Amino acid sequence: MIKKIIIAIVCCMAGTIYAQNGTVSPYSYFGVGDLRSVVSVENQMMGGISMYGDSIHLNLNNPAAYAKLRTTTYTASISRKEIGLKSVDGKQNSSVTNLGYLSIGFPIIDEIAGVGFGLKPYSSVGYGIKSKYNDPDAGLISNEYSGEGGLNTVYFSLGFKLMKDLTLGATANLNFGTVKSRRVQNIENVQFGTFDFRESQISGGNFKFAANYEPMITDKIRMNTFLGIDTQVNMSSKNTKTIGSFSSSTGQEVEKIDVNLNRLGLKRRGIMVPTNTTLGLGFGQDRKWFVGGEYSFQKLEKYSAPFFNVDNLTYENASKFSLGGFYVPDYTSFSSYFKRVTYRAGAKYGNSGMIVNNESIKDFGITFGLGLPMNAPNDPFSNINIGFEIGQRGTTDANLIKESYIKINIGLSLNSKWFHKRTID
Repeated sequence: MIKKIIIAIVCCMAGTIYAQNGTVSPYSYFGVGDLRSVVSVENQMMGGISMYGDSIHLNLNNPAAYAKLRTTTYTASISRKEIGLKSVDGKQNSSVTNLGYLSIGFPIIDEIAGVGFGLKPYSSVGYGIKSKYNDPDAGLISNEYSGEGGLNTVYFSLGFKLMKDLTLGATANLNFGTVKSRRVQNIENVQFGTFDFRESQISGGNFKFAANYEPMITDKIRMNTFLGIDTQVNMSSKNTKTIGSFSSSTGQEVEKIDVNLNRLGLKRRGIMVPTNTTLGLGFGQDRKWFVGGEYSFQKLEKYSAPFFNVDNLTYENASKFSLGGFYVPDYTSFSSYFKRVTYRAGAKYGNSGMIVNNESIKDFGITFGLGLPMNAPNDPFSNINIGFEIGQRGTTDANLIKESYIKINIGLSLNSKWFHKRTID
Protein backbone atom coordinates (compact mmCIF):
# COMPACT_ATOMS: atom_id res chain seq x y z
CA MET A 1 0.00 0.00 0.00
CA ILE A 2 2.77 2.46 0.93
CA LYS A 3 4.50 1.77 -2.36
CA LYS A 4 1.36 2.50 -4.37
CA ILE A 5 0.64 5.72 -2.49
CA ILE A 6 4.18 7.04 -2.93
CA ILE A 7 4.30 6.19 -6.65
CA ALA A 8 0.97 8.00 -7.15
CA ILE A 9 2.27 11.08 -5.32
CA VAL A 10 5.50 11.07 -7.33
CA CYS A 11 3.63 10.86 -10.66
CA CYS A 12 1.40 13.78 -9.70
CA MET A 13 4.40 15.84 -8.60
CA ALA A 14 6.27 15.30 -11.87
CA GLY A 15 3.48 16.92 -13.84
CA THR A 16 2.85 19.70 -11.32
CA ILE A 17 6.48 20.83 -11.15
CA TYR A 18 6.36 21.47 -14.89
CA ALA A 19 3.05 23.36 -14.84
CA GLN A 20 3.32 25.50 -11.71
CA ASN A 21 4.15 29.15 -11.12
CA GLY A 22 6.77 29.15 -8.39
CA THR A 23 6.73 32.83 -7.38
CA VAL A 24 4.57 35.88 -6.79
CA SER A 25 7.48 38.31 -6.74
CA PRO A 26 7.41 41.59 -8.71
CA TYR A 27 11.14 41.08 -9.29
CA SER A 28 10.31 38.09 -11.51
CA TYR A 29 9.28 40.74 -14.08
CA PHE A 30 12.92 41.05 -15.08
CA GLY A 31 14.72 38.70 -17.48
CA VAL A 32 13.53 35.08 -17.53
CA GLY A 33 12.25 35.41 -13.94
CA ASP A 34 13.63 34.59 -10.51
CA LEU A 35 16.71 32.41 -10.98
CA ARG A 36 16.26 29.66 -8.39
CA SER A 37 19.34 27.94 -7.00
CA VAL A 38 17.59 24.75 -5.89
CA VAL A 39 19.17 22.71 -3.10
CA SER A 40 17.58 19.93 -1.06
CA VAL A 41 15.53 20.90 1.99
CA GLU A 42 18.31 19.48 4.19
CA ASN A 43 20.80 21.94 2.66
CA GLN A 44 18.28 24.80 2.51
CA MET A 45 17.98 24.65 6.31
CA MET A 46 21.74 25.20 6.58
CA GLY A 47 21.68 28.56 4.80
CA GLY A 48 21.63 26.85 1.41
CA ILE A 49 25.23 25.61 1.58
CA SER A 50 26.11 23.07 -1.12
CA MET A 51 29.25 21.45 0.27
CA TYR A 52 27.85 18.94 2.75
CA GLY A 53 26.70 15.49 1.66
CA ASP A 54 26.25 12.11 3.29
CA SER A 55 25.43 8.51 2.33
CA ILE A 56 21.61 8.62 2.70
CA HIS A 57 20.53 12.06 1.39
CA LEU A 58 20.72 13.63 -2.06
CA ASN A 59 22.57 16.91 -2.50
CA LEU A 60 21.03 18.42 -5.63
CA ASN A 61 23.61 21.19 -5.99
CA ASN A 62 26.79 19.17 -5.41
CA PRO A 63 27.33 16.27 -7.84
CA ALA A 64 30.49 15.20 -5.98
CA ALA A 65 28.26 14.18 -3.05
CA TYR A 66 26.74 11.34 -5.10
CA ALA A 67 30.01 9.46 -4.59
CA LYS A 68 29.03 8.95 -0.93
CA LEU A 69 25.72 7.17 -1.57
CA ARG A 70 25.24 3.66 -0.21
CA THR A 71 21.47 3.40 -0.61
CA THR A 72 19.05 4.22 -3.39
CA THR A 73 17.31 7.42 -2.32
CA TYR A 74 14.15 9.07 -3.57
CA THR A 75 13.52 12.68 -2.61
CA ALA A 76 10.87 15.34 -3.22
CA SER A 77 9.78 18.60 -1.61
CA ILE A 78 6.92 21.05 -1.28
CA SER A 79 7.00 24.63 0.01
CA ARG A 80 4.67 27.38 1.16
CA LYS A 81 5.77 31.01 1.00
CA GLU A 82 3.96 33.93 2.65
CA ILE A 83 5.11 37.28 1.25
CA GLY A 84 4.52 40.81 2.46
CA LEU A 85 5.05 43.44 -0.25
CA LYS A 86 5.75 47.01 0.87
CA SER A 87 6.11 50.16 -1.22
CA VAL A 88 5.93 53.86 -0.46
CA ASP A 89 2.23 53.72 -1.38
CA GLY A 90 1.15 50.84 0.85
CA LYS A 91 1.34 47.16 1.72
CA GLN A 92 0.00 43.94 0.26
CA ASN A 93 0.22 40.28 1.24
CA SER A 94 0.45 37.28 -1.06
CA SER A 95 1.38 33.62 -0.93
CA VAL A 96 2.40 30.73 -3.15
CA THR A 97 2.58 26.97 -2.69
CA ASN A 98 4.66 24.86 -5.05
CA LEU A 99 6.54 21.63 -5.46
CA GLY A 100 10.29 22.02 -5.34
CA TYR A 101 12.03 19.02 -6.89
CA LEU A 102 11.72 15.34 -7.68
CA SER A 103 14.93 13.29 -7.74
CA ILE A 104 16.46 9.85 -7.39
CA GLY A 105 20.05 8.81 -6.72
CA PHE A 106 21.75 5.46 -6.27
CA PRO A 107 25.25 4.06 -5.80
CA ILE A 108 27.12 2.30 -8.60
CA ILE A 109 29.75 1.21 -6.08
CA ASP A 110 28.86 1.90 -2.44
CA GLU A 111 30.55 5.09 -1.23
CA ILE A 112 32.79 5.10 -4.32
CA ALA A 113 30.60 6.16 -7.23
CA GLY A 114 26.96 7.17 -7.61
CA VAL A 115 24.54 8.77 -10.04
CA GLY A 116 21.33 10.75 -9.82
CA PHE A 117 18.75 12.46 -12.00
CA GLY A 118 15.59 14.46 -11.56
CA LEU A 119 13.46 17.51 -12.27
CA LYS A 120 13.68 20.91 -10.57
CA PRO A 121 12.84 24.56 -11.36
CA TYR A 122 15.41 26.88 -12.92
CA SER A 123 13.45 30.14 -12.92
CA SER A 124 9.93 31.28 -12.05
CA VAL A 125 7.75 34.12 -13.33
CA GLY A 126 4.65 35.24 -11.47
CA TYR A 127 3.71 38.88 -10.92
CA GLY A 128 0.87 41.39 -11.16
CA ILE A 129 1.81 45.07 -10.96
CA LYS A 130 -0.34 48.20 -11.33
CA SER A 131 1.00 51.70 -11.69
CA LYS A 132 -0.52 55.13 -12.27
CA TYR A 133 1.05 58.48 -13.03
CA ASN A 134 -0.02 61.89 -14.30
CA ASP A 135 1.34 63.03 -17.64
CA PRO A 136 1.23 66.83 -18.11
CA ASP A 137 -0.12 66.41 -21.64
CA ALA A 138 -2.09 63.15 -21.62
CA GLY A 139 -3.48 63.11 -18.08
CA LEU A 140 -3.76 60.05 -15.82
CA ILE A 141 -2.09 56.98 -17.35
CA SER A 142 -2.67 53.50 -15.88
CA ASN A 143 -0.49 50.46 -16.61
CA GLU A 144 -1.05 46.86 -15.60
CA TYR A 145 1.76 44.33 -15.91
CA SER A 146 1.39 40.57 -15.41
CA GLY A 147 3.49 37.52 -16.17
CA GLU A 148 3.59 33.78 -15.69
CA GLY A 149 5.65 30.71 -16.52
CA GLY A 150 9.30 29.93 -16.04
CA LEU A 151 11.90 27.31 -16.81
CA ASN A 152 12.46 23.82 -15.45
CA THR A 153 15.61 21.71 -15.42
CA VAL A 154 16.09 18.03 -16.13
CA TYR A 155 19.48 16.98 -14.86
CA PHE A 156 21.82 13.99 -14.65
CA SER A 157 24.65 13.84 -12.09
CA LEU A 158 27.66 11.59 -11.58
CA GLY A 159 29.99 11.58 -8.59
CA PHE A 160 33.02 9.42 -7.83
CA LYS A 161 35.87 9.13 -5.36
CA LEU A 162 39.12 9.87 -7.15
CA MET A 163 41.33 9.09 -4.14
CA LYS A 164 41.11 9.07 -0.37
CA ASP A 165 39.20 12.14 0.89
CA LEU A 166 38.79 13.57 -2.64
CA THR A 167 35.49 13.27 -4.57
CA LEU A 168 34.63 14.80 -7.92
CA GLY A 169 31.32 15.21 -9.72
CA ALA A 170 29.58 16.62 -12.78
CA THR A 171 25.99 17.49 -13.67
CA ALA A 172 24.44 18.01 -17.11
CA ASN A 173 21.42 20.36 -17.08
CA LEU A 174 18.74 20.82 -19.73
CA ASN A 175 16.53 23.88 -19.17
CA PHE A 176 13.21 24.40 -20.94
CA GLY A 177 9.96 26.31 -20.52
CA THR A 178 7.76 29.20 -21.55
CA VAL A 179 7.59 32.78 -20.26
CA LYS A 180 4.53 34.97 -20.91
CA SER A 181 4.08 38.67 -20.18
CA ARG A 182 1.26 41.16 -20.66
CA ARG A 183 1.03 44.96 -20.45
CA VAL A 184 -2.26 46.84 -20.65
CA GLN A 185 -2.45 50.65 -20.73
CA ASN A 186 -5.38 53.03 -20.25
CA ILE A 187 -5.34 56.82 -20.55
CA GLU A 188 -7.95 58.88 -18.76
CA ASN A 189 -10.79 60.08 -21.03
CA VAL A 190 -9.41 58.11 -24.01
CA GLN A 191 -11.85 55.67 -25.61
CA PHE A 192 -9.32 52.96 -26.43
CA GLY A 193 -6.59 51.32 -24.42
CA THR A 194 -3.55 49.46 -25.74
CA PHE A 195 -2.02 46.07 -24.98
CA ASP A 196 1.29 44.32 -25.54
CA PHE A 197 1.46 40.51 -25.18
CA ARG A 198 4.74 38.58 -25.37
CA GLU A 199 5.61 34.90 -25.24
CA SER A 200 8.99 33.15 -25.33
CA GLN A 201 9.70 29.44 -25.67
CA ILE A 202 13.14 28.86 -24.18
CA SER A 203 15.56 25.94 -24.13
CA GLY A 204 19.25 25.36 -23.46
CA GLY A 205 21.60 24.06 -20.82
CA ASN A 206 24.93 23.96 -19.07
CA PHE A 207 27.18 21.81 -16.87
CA LYS A 208 28.19 21.93 -13.22
CA PHE A 209 31.47 20.59 -11.85
CA ALA A 210 32.25 20.07 -8.18
CA ALA A 211 35.05 18.84 -5.95
CA ASN A 212 35.11 17.99 -2.23
CA TYR A 213 38.32 17.42 -0.28
CA GLU A 214 37.53 16.10 3.23
CA PRO A 215 40.60 15.05 5.23
CA MET A 216 40.60 14.23 8.95
CA ILE A 217 42.53 16.93 10.83
CA THR A 218 42.20 15.27 14.27
CA ASP A 219 40.98 11.87 15.46
CA LYS A 220 37.39 13.12 15.34
CA ILE A 221 37.28 16.35 13.34
CA ARG A 222 37.00 16.38 9.56
CA MET A 223 37.67 19.40 7.36
CA ASN A 224 35.51 19.94 4.27
CA THR A 225 36.68 22.11 1.38
CA PHE A 226 34.45 22.64 -1.64
CA LEU A 227 34.69 24.05 -5.15
CA GLY A 228 31.63 24.27 -7.39
CA ILE A 229 31.49 25.75 -10.89
CA ASP A 230 28.20 26.29 -12.70
CA THR A 231 29.36 26.89 -16.25
CA GLN A 232 27.85 29.57 -18.47
CA VAL A 233 24.20 28.84 -19.33
CA ASN A 234 23.47 29.20 -23.04
CA MET A 235 19.82 29.17 -24.14
CA SER A 236 17.78 30.27 -27.12
CA SER A 237 14.33 31.81 -27.13
CA LYS A 238 11.67 31.70 -29.84
CA ASN A 239 9.66 34.88 -29.36
CA THR A 240 6.28 36.29 -30.38
CA LYS A 241 4.78 39.73 -29.73
CA THR A 242 1.22 40.94 -30.26
CA ILE A 243 0.07 44.54 -29.89
CA GLY A 244 -3.32 46.11 -30.31
CA SER A 245 -6.11 48.20 -28.87
CA PHE A 246 -9.33 47.54 -26.99
CA SER A 247 -12.41 49.39 -25.81
CA SER A 248 -11.81 50.86 -22.36
CA SER A 249 -15.50 50.55 -21.50
CA THR A 250 -16.16 46.95 -22.65
CA GLY A 251 -12.69 45.41 -22.79
CA GLN A 252 -13.38 44.09 -26.30
CA GLU A 253 -10.44 43.99 -28.73
CA VAL A 254 -10.57 46.54 -31.54
CA GLU A 255 -7.32 45.79 -33.35
CA LYS A 256 -4.69 43.07 -33.03
CA ILE A 257 -1.33 42.96 -34.82
CA ASP A 258 1.34 40.23 -34.77
CA VAL A 259 4.64 42.10 -34.76
CA ASN A 260 7.20 40.94 -37.32
CA LEU A 261 10.08 40.19 -34.98
CA ASN A 262 12.22 38.85 -37.82
CA ARG A 263 12.59 42.37 -39.17
CA LEU A 264 13.65 43.56 -35.73
CA GLY A 265 16.12 40.71 -35.25
CA LEU A 266 14.21 39.45 -32.18
CA LYS A 267 12.38 36.36 -33.43
CA ARG A 268 15.09 34.03 -32.19
CA ARG A 269 17.60 35.38 -29.71
CA GLY A 270 20.13 33.92 -27.36
CA ILE A 271 20.17 34.10 -23.57
CA MET A 272 23.46 33.92 -21.69
CA VAL A 273 23.79 33.56 -17.91
CA PRO A 274 27.44 33.86 -16.77
CA THR A 275 29.41 31.25 -14.84
CA ASN A 276 28.76 31.02 -11.10
CA THR A 277 31.60 29.87 -8.83
CA THR A 278 31.27 28.71 -5.20
CA LEU A 279 34.01 28.19 -2.61
CA GLY A 280 33.34 26.51 0.73
CA LEU A 281 35.08 25.57 3.96
CA GLY A 282 33.64 23.60 6.87
CA PHE A 283 34.46 21.41 9.87
CA GLY A 284 32.58 18.64 11.62
CA GLN A 285 32.40 15.27 13.31
CA ASP A 286 30.89 12.48 11.22
CA ARG A 287 27.22 11.79 12.06
CA LYS A 288 27.40 14.30 14.94
CA TRP A 289 27.82 17.93 13.90
CA PHE A 290 28.97 20.16 11.07
CA VAL A 291 29.40 23.88 10.44
CA GLY A 292 30.53 25.50 7.21
CA GLY A 293 30.49 28.64 5.12
CA GLU A 294 30.39 29.34 1.39
CA TYR A 295 31.00 32.31 -0.89
CA SER A 296 29.53 32.42 -4.41
CA PHE A 297 30.31 35.00 -7.09
CA GLN A 298 29.04 35.55 -10.61
CA LYS A 299 29.94 38.14 -13.26
CA LEU A 300 26.29 38.91 -13.87
CA GLU A 301 27.17 42.22 -15.53
CA LYS A 302 27.71 40.08 -18.65
CA TYR A 303 24.16 38.65 -18.48
CA SER A 304 22.47 38.87 -21.89
CA ALA A 305 18.80 38.43 -22.84
CA PRO A 306 18.02 41.00 -25.57
CA PHE A 307 14.30 40.22 -25.94
CA PHE A 308 13.77 40.79 -22.20
CA ASN A 309 15.59 44.13 -21.92
CA VAL A 310 13.83 46.89 -19.96
CA ASP A 311 14.90 50.50 -19.49
CA ASN A 312 15.20 50.61 -15.71
CA LEU A 313 17.29 47.42 -15.31
CA THR A 314 21.03 46.89 -15.48
CA TYR A 315 23.25 44.18 -14.00
CA GLU A 316 26.30 44.12 -11.77
CA ASN A 317 28.41 41.25 -10.44
CA ALA A 318 26.43 39.08 -8.03
CA SER A 319 27.64 37.45 -4.82
CA LYS A 320 26.30 35.47 -1.85
CA PHE A 321 27.56 34.44 1.59
CA SER A 322 26.05 31.36 3.26
CA LEU A 323 26.68 29.90 6.71
CA GLY A 324 25.09 26.83 8.24
CA GLY A 325 25.37 23.52 9.99
CA PHE A 326 23.66 20.70 11.87
CA TYR A 327 23.76 18.80 15.15
CA VAL A 328 22.64 15.25 16.03
CA PRO A 329 22.69 14.47 19.78
CA ASP A 330 23.01 10.68 19.34
CA TYR A 331 22.00 9.02 16.05
CA THR A 332 22.29 5.52 17.65
CA SER A 333 19.95 6.25 20.59
CA PHE A 334 17.16 3.71 21.15
CA SER A 335 15.73 5.35 24.27
CA SER A 336 15.08 8.87 22.93
CA TYR A 337 13.61 9.75 19.53
CA PHE A 338 14.67 13.40 19.83
CA LYS A 339 18.32 12.42 20.26
CA ARG A 340 18.16 10.98 16.73
CA VAL A 341 16.62 14.15 15.28
CA THR A 342 18.92 16.32 13.14
CA TYR A 343 18.81 20.01 14.12
CA ARG A 344 19.84 22.40 11.33
CA ALA A 345 20.26 26.19 11.07
CA GLY A 346 21.94 28.80 8.90
CA ALA A 347 21.88 32.25 7.33
CA LYS A 348 22.55 33.82 3.93
CA TYR A 349 23.15 37.27 2.50
CA GLY A 350 23.46 38.09 -1.17
CA ASN A 351 23.55 40.74 -3.85
CA SER A 352 21.30 39.49 -6.66
CA GLY A 353 23.22 41.42 -9.32
CA MET A 354 20.11 43.32 -10.46
CA ILE A 355 20.13 47.12 -10.37
CA VAL A 356 16.59 48.49 -10.67
CA ASN A 357 16.05 52.26 -10.75
CA ASN A 358 19.74 52.55 -9.79
CA GLU A 359 19.20 50.47 -6.62
CA SER A 360 21.01 47.15 -6.01
CA ILE A 361 18.59 44.36 -5.06
CA LYS A 362 19.86 42.41 -2.04
CA ASP A 363 18.51 39.37 -0.20
CA PHE A 364 18.91 38.23 3.41
CA GLY A 365 17.53 35.14 5.09
CA ILE A 366 17.71 33.05 8.28
CA THR A 367 17.01 29.31 8.05
CA PHE A 368 16.39 26.51 10.53
CA GLY A 369 14.62 23.18 10.78
CA LEU A 370 14.52 19.52 11.75
CA GLY A 371 15.32 16.17 10.16
CA LEU A 372 12.83 13.67 11.60
CA PRO A 373 13.52 9.90 11.33
CA MET A 374 10.44 8.03 10.08
CA ASN A 375 11.09 4.83 12.07
CA ALA A 376 9.93 2.69 9.14
CA PRO A 377 10.23 -1.09 9.62
CA ASN A 378 13.72 -2.31 8.73
CA ASP A 379 14.62 1.16 7.51
CA PRO A 380 16.52 3.50 9.85
CA PHE A 381 17.42 5.98 7.11
CA SER A 382 14.20 7.44 5.63
CA ASN A 383 13.24 10.82 7.07
CA ILE A 384 11.03 13.87 6.77
CA ASN A 385 12.79 17.24 6.75
CA ILE A 386 10.95 20.38 7.81
CA GLY A 387 12.61 23.73 7.22
CA PHE A 388 11.81 27.40 7.76
CA GLU A 389 13.22 30.52 6.15
CA ILE A 390 12.60 34.13 7.19
CA GLY A 391 14.01 36.90 5.05
CA GLN A 392 13.79 40.12 3.07
CA ARG A 393 14.58 41.16 -0.49
CA GLY A 394 14.64 44.53 -2.18
CA THR A 395 14.00 48.05 -0.90
CA THR A 396 11.30 50.73 -0.85
CA ASP A 397 13.80 53.33 -2.12
CA ALA A 398 13.48 54.66 -5.68
CA ASN A 399 9.78 53.62 -5.85
CA LEU A 400 10.67 49.94 -5.54
CA ILE A 401 9.10 47.14 -3.50
CA LYS A 402 10.52 45.38 -0.45
CA GLU A 403 9.57 41.75 0.07
CA SER A 404 9.40 40.22 3.55
CA TYR A 405 8.80 36.50 3.47
CA ILE A 406 8.34 33.38 5.56
CA LYS A 407 8.87 30.09 3.77
CA ILE A 408 8.09 26.58 4.99
CA ASN A 409 9.76 23.64 3.23
CA ILE A 410 8.89 19.97 3.65
CA GLY A 411 11.17 17.37 2.10
CA LEU A 412 10.71 13.62 1.91
CA SER A 413 13.80 11.41 1.70
CA LEU A 414 13.04 7.70 1.20
CA ASN A 415 15.51 4.86 1.41
CA SER A 416 15.22 2.15 -1.25
CA LYS A 417 14.05 -0.42 1.31
CA TRP A 418 10.62 1.15 1.09
CA PHE A 419 10.38 -0.42 -2.36
CA HIS A 420 11.80 -3.85 -1.49
CA LYS A 421 9.61 -6.79 -0.51
CA ARG A 422 10.56 -8.37 2.78
CA THR A 423 11.99 -11.85 2.29
CA ILE A 424 12.36 -12.80 5.98
CA ASP A 425 9.84 -12.06 8.74
